[in-house]
Amino acid sequence: MHRVRLVLPYLKEQGVQAEVLAVQSEQVATPMDPWLASGLPKEVPVHRVKARSLRWARIPGLGLLGARALYALRKKGNALLQSGHFDLVYFSTTVFGLHVLGPEWQRKFGVPFVMDYQDPWVSDYYHEHPKVRPPGGRLKYAVANWLSRRREPRVLRHCRGITSVSPAYPEQLATRYPWLKILPKTSVAVPETTSATEATHGLPALVIPFPGDSRDFDRVRQGSVSQTVFDPADGLKHWVYVGRGGADMRFAMRALFSALCQLREAGQGGFLQRLRMHFIGTSYAAAGHGQKTIEPVAAEFGLESVVCEHTDRIPYSETLRCLLDADALIIPGSDDPAYTASKMYPYLLAERPLLAIFHEASSVVKLICKAGGGSIVAFHPEESLATVSQRVVDILGRTSGQIPHIVLDPVAFEPHTARLQASELAHFWKQCLTQE
Repeated sequence: MHRVRLVLPYLKEQGVQAEVLAVQSEQVATPMDPWLASGLPKEVPVHRVKARSLRWARIPGLGLLGARALYALRKKGNALLQSGHFDLVYFSTTVFGLHVLGPEWQRKFGVPFVMDYQDPWVSDYYHEHPKVRPPGGRLKYAVANWLSRRREPRVLRHCRGITSVSPAYPEQLATRYPWLKILPKTSVAVPETTSATEATHGLPALVIPFPGDSRDFDRVRQGSVSQTVFDPADGLKHWVYVGRGGADMRFAMRALFSALCQLREAGQGGFLQRLRMHFIGTSYAAAGHGQKTIEPVAAEFGLESVVCEHTDRIPYSETLRCLLDADALIIPGSDDPAYTASKMYPYLLAERPLLAIFHEASSVVKLICKAGGGSIVAFHPEESLATVSQRVVDILGRTSGQIPHIVLDPVAFEPHTARLQASELAHFWKQCLTQE
């Protein structure tokens, strides 16, 4: 949702007239935030459809948004595309079950489509990490994964191009489907068929993480947005992370907590008495039903009094307020090298002291090394915990337990802004329209 929201104000200057097809916000099982819609450009039509009620969630398999909204989105999409005013459909949602509408609309109306891979549609992560419990449990995940593996190749065979937040996702697609040839974004030629029985499908791909837009923070600062997670004026030092938790972040969290313990044991832990670390919105479960994944790790290191985990998600505007109110920001990364934190740009634009702990192959490492804005600890999962935690100690030990404030280079960061990414997206869509 955020990619579309952020680039919409800048598409018109790129010669793109956009319209949005979406589900009514009250029928999505996440906290509502009217602040988001209030920033949309008024000249862009937004068509909201009524999906089946959230009460259908009581019936197994029918509670997911994709199942509840498919009929309504198909009906409204048919009506819009029948007008003949559209050149391209862009699916920018992680509700991948809705992407099946792409081949259908292309067949009916001759309008090609492009897919946005904000996450993998099909993932091998839990197969490669059998000890990690997948979301929803193993049985539910196995069924969903089986269905995804059947749907994804059918949709990709008709897709005109993909955008991806991570360079790893197009590579995974090319490995999974031998008939798929990922093309550089400047190439439009389809390679010759390499098999007499199966044609190669050339697919242009653009790697483009979620953009950042300082206007979001301007609106929060100038408005009346507040947060109730912590009191920034209570005399304590508040370090904040807003985002999901999970077992794949356990290594990064243990490295951080181990470093704090080392500083305490070395007589440099006086700052811990006033420190409170807030981990907010760590679960995708319904409010009040989330399972804590951060506090149990903190307990291993005796940091229960320092770490506060709030599993419930909060509205995006309150997230930005939390970032601005924090004394420092922390971002634990996944042990999956393909993981690119979509929240990275808002963290950098908040201009607070920042510490990120990420897999060395993550694009986040390259971004911070290039543009600054924070301290980065890169790790490889095969490294020992002591080795990685020492890197954190080296950073915090120099500043008496404080995360250093590193200025963001605006010139280096400019390619990642919403305005520049709107331009890049517009050029890519035009390229996809020439791809046969």
